[in-house]
Amino acid sequence: MEQEHTSGLTTSEISQLWGAYNNDSALLCQLRQFEQASEDREIKAILLHACELSDAHLKTLKEIFSNYKFPIPRGFNIEEDVDLSAPKLFPDSFNLYYICHMSRIALQTYSLSLSYSVRPDIYSYFYECVTESAELLRRANELLLNKGIYVRPPQIPVPKQIDFIKKESFLTGFLGKRRTLTSVEINQLFANFERNAFGTSALMGFNQVAQAKEIKEFISRGKGISKKHEKIFQSVLEESDLPAPLSWTMLPTDSTSFTFSDKLILFYIVALISLSIGYYGQALAASPRRDLGVHYERLIQELLLYAEDGTEIMIQNGWLEQPPKSPDRDQLSK
Repeated sequence: MEQEHTSGLTTSEISQLWGAYNNDSALLCQLRQFEQASEDREIKAILLHACELSDAHLKTLKEIFSNYKFPIPRGFNIEEDVDLSAPKLFPDSFNLYYICHMSRIALQTYSLSLSYSVRPDIYSYFYECVTESAELLRRANELLLNKGIYVRPPQIPVPKQIDFIKKESFLTGFLGKRRTLTSVEINQLFANFERNAFGTSALMGFNQVAQAKEIKEFISRGKGISKKHEKIFQSVLEESDLPAPLSWTMLPTDSTSFTFSDKLILFYIVALISLSIGYYGQALAASPRRDLGVHYERLIQELLLYAEDGTEIMIQNGWLEQPPKSPDRDQLSK
């Protein structure tokens, strides 16, 4: 009789599952509040659909954890981290953009998780998540277009022929006349501008409902950083006569009622900082003009320091859940 070999979860699968549970539990708290306060019928429907997806993800993840005797992360929950009866904190247009941005992030994150998954059940789970995220993004983009609030990237003419770089001046960006931006550089600049504009609006709203003075000060500092980064990306685009629009509909309401716990707010901010560092790293690699590289390197350093301070606040308040880690062999030997 042939022996059946079974293997446990890989390190990659453990880390991706653990992260997915924490992210979905935090996301569900925010989505539930947005859905409860929403007044637009179409936006409310897509928010409800997103809630159903996150809720289904958490149930499946709990089953996977149970099957592998994996302790369920604490994460976040509706009872402690959100007041569903709180007044609307953000307008419906912001909430729709929130779905759009979160779907993009989820699509990238789940694709990475899928590529690291080996066991059939884990692979199938993340494959389904990728499919769901892609469909949710399609619906969000379609609704943004139908409502006329989709902020389009800058337009450039379609090239008439292929061409090759002939001079090393293509790389320069400090002395003399700078070359115009490539389509890849424009895409990175606009995407990072848009994410910072969205982040500024989110920080403004969170600062209105945060409870602790320390958290409010941390958020205010983040708002200043985000607005500064916006201006840098905007100035580079405008230097090449490219627009960087910002929609006024993304501004928060004047609500100051408790809406989200400080723990949830800080988790959200630190998570977005980490994502931004990754996005800036991608942009750095895709931007051969040297002055752009200097911008991204400097901004990454600023975000690293800000993220470190946010992490220290989470540790001091007992809010930072420790990811699964390898055994300390030296300690075990004692």
